[in-house]
Amino acid sequence: MAACTRLSRALLVPGATLGGPRLPGLRWLSGSVGPGQAVYDVVVAGGGMVGTAMACALGHNVHFRDKKILLLEAGPHKVLDKLPATYSNRVSSITPGSATLLSSFGAWDHICNMRYKPFRRMQVWDACSEALIIFDKDDLDDMGYIVENDVIMSALSKQLDAVPDQVEVVYRSKVINYTWPGPFFNAETSPWVQITLADGRQLQTKLLIGADGQNSGVRRASGIQNVCWPYDQSAVVATLHLSEPTDNNVAWQRFLPSGPIALLPLSDTLSSLVWSTSHEHAAELVSMEEENFLDAINSAFWSDASHTDFIDSAGSVLQYAFTLLQPTKSSARQLPPSVAKVDPKSRALFPLGMGHAVEYVRPRVALIGDAAHRVHPLAGQGVNMGFGDISSLVHHLSRAAFNGKDLGTDYGLRKQMNALLPGHCFEE
Repeated sequence: MAACTRLSRALLVPGATLGGPRLPGLRWLSGSVGPGQAVYDVVVAGGGMVGTAMACALGHNVHFRDKKILLLEAGPHKVLDKLPATYSNRVSSITPGSATLLSSFGAWDHICNMRYKPFRRMQVWDACSEALIIFDKDDLDDMGYIVENDVIMSALSKQLDAVPDQVEVVYRSKVINYTWPGPFFNAETSPWVQITLADGRQLQTKLLIGADGQNSGVRRASGIQNVCWPYDQSAVVATLHLSEPTDNNVAWQRFLPSGPIALLPLSDTLSSLVWSTSHEHAAELVSMEEENFLDAINSAFWSDASHTDFIDSAGSVLQYAFTLLQPTKSSARQLPPSVAKVDPKSRALFPLGMGHAVEYVRPRVALIGDAAHRVHPLAGQGVNMGFGDISSLVHHLSRAAFNGKDLGTDYGLRKQMNALLPGHCFEE
């Protein structure tokens, strides 16, 4: 991490400039680039799970060994020296496909050496009727994995440390301006994207990847429109202790009149709660006494108070009709384990909303993760969609690098990202 450390210190020390002695590992262009401006092949803006995974995937790619990649992260460098005894209240449901991506550059091995919990079954049912659907596999393969976000970030950080010559990281960086090249440039202008940091330093990149979240500055500066609206709901999260140890390999989700509630396995004795409900009810759940909070959770999963005779009768008729049309193997309905305790200070809430960028790419820019699409957490697909963006984009960039092509051309990016936008046809 020598080159990374030197760059980070240079950008953090007040009064330091990039115009002084050239830093090892940085390349410079003359003529079209201002004095002391470092030029990168790829700059990733945003060092969350998706942005850091993007930098890792490129840094460990064989076709990027002679490329320079920069990761800009607004926050500090967080090091997880020791796994805390208590579980975090922010977890992600990682699909086998996402685990494969993380394995491709070694991060999944670190996760396996820390902690994660596989689940082999999902039960989703309705609070107002007998409607039920169960997902499982006869061979009991893992359907997914519940992993703390901090554990994922720690694994990604370790893999970044393994490629300091390919990926440089600048923490506590604040971007105040992005400038895109015009249709014409000459010796006085640059063909690359120019990035201006808060302290006045400027960088250049052939491709800017926006992984800077739902309020993406990259998306806004590039002029890409975003369709968004709030769901008028908040998600309540908490770490829960079960009444007794179980195999705890089932992900439970129930649709209540106020919104879905989910119980996700963390260990044989712990589960993670995600409860989507109104803002008012969410605030009440977070502030109520622990005993009342636990009663509310158990009731939400076990109570049939929301059932009505009409809905039950209609549901029975429909279920019988479907059985006649297509007989299927029926799975017995189960009730989730009851909860007996909540970890202190683990209760929290955050507002929910939807967002979707009308374009994922433009010349010299690509959006991934929440910068491109923000979704409701009920299906656990948020970060998995971001990892899917990475798989698609890295596939294109690796091929472009192997063939010696420009990494940021609009046509090449659009052709590859077409796979992520079904129904969109880009002109060739």
